[in-house]
Amino acid sequence: MRVHVVSDVHGHVDALARAGDGADALIVLGDLLLFVDYADHSRGIMGDLFGPAAVGEFVTLRTAGRFADASAFTRRLWGSLGADPRAVITAAARRQYAELFAAMPTPTYLTYGNVDVPALWPEFLRDGLTVLDGQTAEIGGWKFGFVGGGLVSPMRTPYELTPEVYAERVAALGPVDVLCCHVPPAVPELRYDTVARRFEIGSEAVLGAIRDTQPRYALFGHVHQPLQHRMRIGRTECVNVGHFAGTGEPFALRW
Repeated sequence: MRVHVVSDVHGHVDALARAGDGADALIVLGDLLLFVDYADHSRGIMGDLFGPAAVGEFVTLRTAGRFADASAFTRRLWGSLGADPRAVITAAARRQYAELFAAMPTPTYLTYGNVDVPALWPEFLRDGLTVLDGQTAEIGGWKFGFVGGGLVSPMRTPYELTPEVYAERVAALGPVDVLCCHVPPAVPELRYDTVARRFEIGSEAVLGAIRDTQPRYALFGHVHQPLQHRMRIGRTECVNVGHFAGTGEPFALRW
């Protein structure tokens, strides 16, 4: 078996259409949408709506850790639209999702990222695309467990869960061969982003499941430029599958 795994697609439609080439299945670990492009401020939902100068100011505030100021700044931006911000964001998200879901090969197994909008996904699903969150699937004789979303953070991204709810979903999986999440386990080397120069939030529940059940692999994304891309915890190989929007290359899992 050969399975390709991607995370943090962030609007990279062309690469997503090729991500399953040569594989028996594709796994997508969330963050399909592109709200803000930190490299190209003209791209993404905010770039389309407000232009690169406004996005540049927002990015400066966020990267400086001034999250309250960034939130106040975006409130002013949304207030300047003269329309319901939720309706505008939803319409933009729908346009991106239509292209992204159409580009996915079959079979594809998906879970949510912290910048995704789960309520919209059913509109774009078709045969061969399977969404799992707190659920398992058998692929090639191995049991894969999926937990989507992020954890509550100062970023206030669209799909964040409390640690208690997230832990319940991890526990519901039971022992698996491959644990698939959007966020990493709570290990400093796997949480630290060397470009953003901050620790992203990792999951203590995921780390506990790795230690207790020792899956063959724990696969995740979320941290775009991690200090350490992979490490072993007991027999479990923990792998950040990469920032797909930046590399366009899937992680290949073979057995």
